[in-house]
Amino acid sequence: MKLDVDWIRCTGHGLCAEIAPELVSLDDWGYPIVSDPVDPELESLAERARSACPAMALRLDASRVTT
Repeated sequence: MKLDVDWIRCTGHGLCAEIAPELVSLDDWGYPIVSDPVDPELESLAERARSACPAMALRLDASRVTT
């Protein structure tokens, strides 16, 4: 599973990094840097971060996994 950021929608709230620090860190401007791919044991955490995003800028994609 891959966590993707929609850069058009993302406004840099940083809530995703607060909810899922194991998966998301913030750059110097407060925008997310996501881990790739999401470990299976952290999938529920990725789903929580996606659901909590106020800009709806995160999506989970099971078909796009980089190895």
